[in-house]
Amino acid sequence: MMPLVEQEQLTLFGETSRLHNFKMTDTVDMKSQNSDDSDYDESDNMDEDDEDDYCGYYDNDTDDLDIDKPKKSDDPEYFEFDLLHLEDAERLLNEEVEALCSKLKIDPSLAKMLLQVHGWNKESIIERHIIDHGKLLVDSKIKPAVKYKDTCFSNYRTCPVCYLTVQKDQMFSVSCGHQFCKECWDSFFQIQIQQGITTGIECMEKDCNILVPEDFICSALSKPDFRDRYSTRSFTDHIEGHPQLRFCPGPNCSVIVRAKENKAKKVECGQCKTIFCFKCGIDYHAPTDCGTIKKWLTKCADDSETANYISANTKDCPKCHVCIEKTEQCTKCKHDFCWMCLGDWKAHGSEYYECSRYKENPNIANESAHAQAREALKKYLFYFERWENHSKSLELEEQTLLKITSRIQEKVMNNAGTWIDWQYLLDAAALLRKCRYTLQYTYPYAYFMEKGARKQLFEYQQAQLEAEVENLSWKVERAEITDRGDLENQMDVAEKRRQTLLKDFLEI
Repeated sequence: MMPLVEQEQLTLFGETSRLHNFKMTDTVDMKSQNSDDSDYDESDNMDEDDEDDYCGYYDNDTDDLDIDKPKKSDDPEYFEFDLLHLEDAERLLNEEVEALCSKLKIDPSLAKMLLQVHGWNKESIIERHIIDHGKLLVDSKIKPAVKYKDTCFSNYRTCPVCYLTVQKDQMFSVSCGHQFCKECWDSFFQIQIQQGITTGIECMEKDCNILVPEDFICSALSKPDFRDRYSTRSFTDHIEGHPQLRFCPGPNCSVIVRAKENKAKKVECGQCKTIFCFKCGIDYHAPTDCGTIKKWLTKCADDSETANYISANTKDCPKCHVCIEKTEQCTKCKHDFCWMCLGDWKAHGSEYYECSRYKENPNIANESAHAQAREALKKYLFYFERWENHSKSLELEEQTLLKITSRIQEKVMNNAGTWIDWQYLLDAAALLRKCRYTLQYTYPYAYFMEKGARKQLFEYQQAQLEAEVENLSWKVERAEITDRGDLENQMDVAEKRRQTLLKDFLEI
């Protein structure tokens, strides 16, 4: 297998459209995203004298040099994963199916059904099979508790769907015993596939929930294109049902991510550069957990609340009252103020951002239902406005990055340094984006958080991060006139604030 993390341009295999039994492919072992490989050994080019000279140097105890070296355990977002081609994912699934077949002495079709129903947990399946294999099949909806008995002894049967009378050998059933003609099975399977159902197809009989095995479906389907669609869709179901595999959600990206732990951690696709949460598959959302961010996004999409929110792209300057767009200061009187609360920017200081905390009415429980509804909407709008504001700031900072890149290009062309000399500016812009992205997702977390000491600590750290992010933003926007040491120091402070907040509140 050719690792996706290589720098040269790679070609992904086309989408899988076969697969009755997953196609086996000969590939080499996967390469971890976090591994470092080197085939070159400098010691091969050193003569014996040089080796003697350097030997003592490298044998010295240099643990003190690693004091500030970051460790995996220091980064709360650290996550090991592999990027796979479709063929490699097929091979992995096929190996798991074969392993279960070998252990339980069952056919591949049954093994796939068991694995899919039980979330590809082979150990659990094997354990339950040893205890009571009959109960395992019944609980998995593969065999009925009581099988249907055919009391007709004639050589002809009437199909209960189309009411055509056919010979007995032209009627087919799965483990439950309910018989239908092949044409009706074929039509039924085609309708199910059109509706996007594959691995979850059940018997046609009313109130019968027995699953139909893959080999039965493929033998009944008369049209090759439906067999291809079934194979492709069932492969997708197997990937989505596997706790260690996840499709990259990037547009037109066929990469499959594999991780040993199903956690809400950040994954960046090496092919399309999409960043997402491995556990839920949506945009990465630390420190907010998967369930909370889904509730927040649902709330934001609810017309009953968003219709009451008027998105203000302009505000009046609190000093000269001129209507201005969002900038770092009033374009007329040059007054610096907080865009969120309109307070004097100098009064914010560097300690605590009061405008990032929502001050709830302590007596709201004693108010009328109407007053409580108004307070709930007020609270939602408070957090939504800050969430949206940071989203817009991220867009503005993308423009800032483009400007910085353009200015660096000009300087390099004018022999005012090299790209390496100005790399710190790009690093600062990238860190600013990372910190603001985390800051944006602190607001859904705070909105659903219960009142108490832990929320007070969270709001304090949130405010600290907010202050450092805005300071870093101010310096990045004035990067050419900002002292490099001052900028790099601000980068270090902002990142430490972000890391501290994630370590304390990122729940995985």
